[in-house]
Amino acid sequence: MDPKEIAKKTGKTAKLYFSTVKDEDKPYNLWRHFDPELAKDMSLYITGQMYAREKIPHTTRQLITVAALTVLSKPEELKLHIHAALNVGCTAQEIAEVIFQTSIYGGVPAANTALAALKAVLAEREET
Repeated sequence: MDPKEIAKKTGKTAKLYFSTVKDEDKPYNLWRHFDPELAKDMSLYITGQMYAREKIPHTTRQLITVAALTVLSKPEELKLHIHAALNVGCTAQEIAEVIFQTSIYGGVPAANTALAALKAVLAEREET
């Protein structure tokens, strides 16, 4: 794929997913602090190639990501993807249901951590 096209997709997808995330909370800015070139490469791949794929809808992709991050108990990264899920059209109820479903696989403590992350994001967005 043309590098300019990947860069364009990266910007479009990053805006779609993470426009409601504070700059200081965006992983790209953390990566860039330590290695600007690697940050660019990672962003182009993750956001411009993986997240921009059109094999499944963005809503499905983000609910899958919420499920994985819940089971892995990664609340900070989960908050980013709760924003992304809401930004692409998932409802808070759908996100909560995915979290509840994952309690079977990741345990109730992981689900509780994820529900707290969902609650915090909704409060931050004033959508409680």
